[in-house]
Formats: sequence, C-alpha cells, structure tokens
Amino acid sequence: QFHDFNPAERHLAEALRTLRLIHYAAWIAQRWHDPAFPHAFSWFDSPRYWQDHILNLREQIALMDEPPLV
Repeated sequence: QFHDFNPAERHLAEALRTLRLIHYAAWIAQRWHDPAFPHAFSWFDSPRYWQDHILNLREQIALMDEPPLV
C-alpha cells in the first residue's frame, strides 16, 4: 500500500539516498569476515568500487545543495 508523498519532505530524498549508500557499504564492511561476503561482493575491495563510491557521494553532496525537484 502506498501513501501520498508529503511535498514538504522532498528535500529529504537525496539525504536519505546518501544515507542508504553509506549504510550499504558499511553493512558489507562489517560482515567482510564472513567467508561468504568476499565471494558474493568480490568487487567491494577493489579500488574501482571505492573510486566510484566516492564519486557517487560527491554527486550526492551536489544534489543535496540543490533545491528539490517539484
């Protein structure tokens, strides 16, 4: 079931997306000692992943500085 979206909360969308990106990376990092995780997330410890992750976070910072879409 869906609810109406409160337009006054639009400014939270990008901040919450940024939080999700950070929490996802932290979730994998915290479980890295589990033998299944390096196999399932083999890209996680690659330089390319972290370069892309930092780029995504920088883009999110820029999006959070802009007014929300109407």
